[in-house]
Amino acid sequence: MNRNNFATFESRKTADTSTDLMDTIRILWADDEIDLLKPHLLFLQEKGYDVTTTTNGGDAFEQFKKHNFDIVFLDENMPGLSGLETLSRIKNLKPEIPVIMITKSEEESIMEEAIGSKIADFLIKPVNPNQILSSLKKNLENKRLISEKTASAYQQEFRNIGMTLSDKLSWKEWIDVYRKLVYWELELQKSNDESMYDILTTQKSEANKLFSKFIENNYLSWLKNPDKDIPVMSNQLMKKKILPVIDESPDPVFMILIDNLRYDQWKILQPILSEYFRINEDELYFSILPTATQYSRNAIFAGLMPSEIEARFPNLWLNDEDEGGKNKHEHDFLADTIKRFRKEYKFSYTKVTNHQEGKDLVENVPNLLQNKFNVIVYNFVDMLSHARTEMEMIRELADDEAAYRSITLSWFEHSPLFEALKKMAEKKIRLIITTDHGTIRVKEPTKIVGDKTVNTNLRYKQGRNLNYDKKEVFEVKNPADAMLPRQHLSQAFVFAKQDNFFAYPNNFNYYVTYYKNTLQHGGISLEEMIIPFAVLTTK
Repeated sequence: MNRNNFATFESRKTADTSTDLMDTIRILWADDEIDLLKPHLLFLQEKGYDVTTTTNGGDAFEQFKKHNFDIVFLDENMPGLSGLETLSRIKNLKPEIPVIMITKSEEESIMEEAIGSKIADFLIKPVNPNQILSSLKKNLENKRLISEKTASAYQQEFRNIGMTLSDKLSWKEWIDVYRKLVYWELELQKSNDESMYDILTTQKSEANKLFSKFIENNYLSWLKNPDKDIPVMSNQLMKKKILPVIDESPDPVFMILIDNLRYDQWKILQPILSEYFRINEDELYFSILPTATQYSRNAIFAGLMPSEIEARFPNLWLNDEDEGGKNKHEHDFLADTIKRFRKEYKFSYTKVTNHQEGKDLVENVPNLLQNKFNVIVYNFVDMLSHARTEMEMIRELADDEAAYRSITLSWFEHSPLFEALKKMAEKKIRLIITTDHGTIRVKEPTKIVGDKTVNTNLRYKQGRNLNYDKKEVFEVKNPADAMLPRQHLSQAFVFAKQDNFFAYPNNFNYYVTYYKNTLQHGGISLEEMIIPFAVLTTK
């Protein structure tokens, strides 16, 4: 564990974690039997709460209009203005203030009406002081208590992850480490504890540094020895994961490939989909290098490595130097793979690159249900990451990882893809959700020199006469070793590691300023290489 990280952790650990109330919380309590509740009121006052009482709904609403309260307790059965009527008026005036309904009645209709009016809690008389205190903490201090609990739990896990990273990890252990890092990243984001989130970010950066070394030491040997214990990679996904799902399913199978979807993005989409689907498998697999669409996605559909695709389809494969779209023949590769594995599926392939194509997909779902296997490539997240580089507005909206996830979630909830998935959920189907690669927010420039034929990607470079610092890259001098096409005798591939990106010495400062903190893919990082594969069924 890095000493600086440890010092930061220790200083955060010993920071003041007092749970005393920061400000006096003001409570409005309306009950026609308020005199019988004096023990409760004294109990709350001793705890530091400021309680204002009334004996009817009308007075309660007048107090509510005149003063600022943090929470309201309402008796359901009061003379004059009833508890439910008072609740309605309070919610119309200040809908954000939590209201706790207290009643003697256990009638289901009253509970349903109160809950439908968005009460914060529902208590049955007689209530005891601890019930009241529990409801207060749940509604007013919930975020703070969860934040403190989350920070405390991560403080313990920090050491465990640090000790794990000091070991020589297998690919399976790297998947486990990445799962934990993403879990804590999402939990700490919810807790709004910036100092602990910063520590997590530092630990994740350290993990990426070690992961890059792991890939350097193992990637080429995985390709040479595919029968050994190696992770499922892009070129094996169809054979090892997708075709078995189709063979086992009595129902139509839809495969949704959301281009450029990271594991953390998948985890924030998962709860929404859980309302419509049961998640049977939630796994991770490895993208091949380069972690760029023209390599990894073609490898998925062809079931082959790039050099094998070029050999099998010399007229369809395009290299970086070639003009034209590099992913225009995925349907042909998919058809060949299905035929090569002697499957007789009726299948479809649909690519969605704009909103209208998404709307067309929604309309076409009934027709797709007639096929055994349907592939849908959805390009939104990839377009979002590119827009993050090119558009100032998107740069501001997706300024950090939490904001980037938020935009992804908002897009999905209002997308034609979600509409299509809800339509699919009405029928018995099997659903695969996956991606071709992830993306990383780049921060540190790595200088490289090359001629005009060198590709433009910021995370990998290929070409002749490349000049770079070997310590800063993963170097593949012979493309055949990485099963990549070779166009020239002196051609090499180099991959950026961690959160580095390639920059040319010419106009270096401008180039670095423009691309720093943008989302890129093609190189080696946990975010780019370890990516989701999930299998779902309709409920």
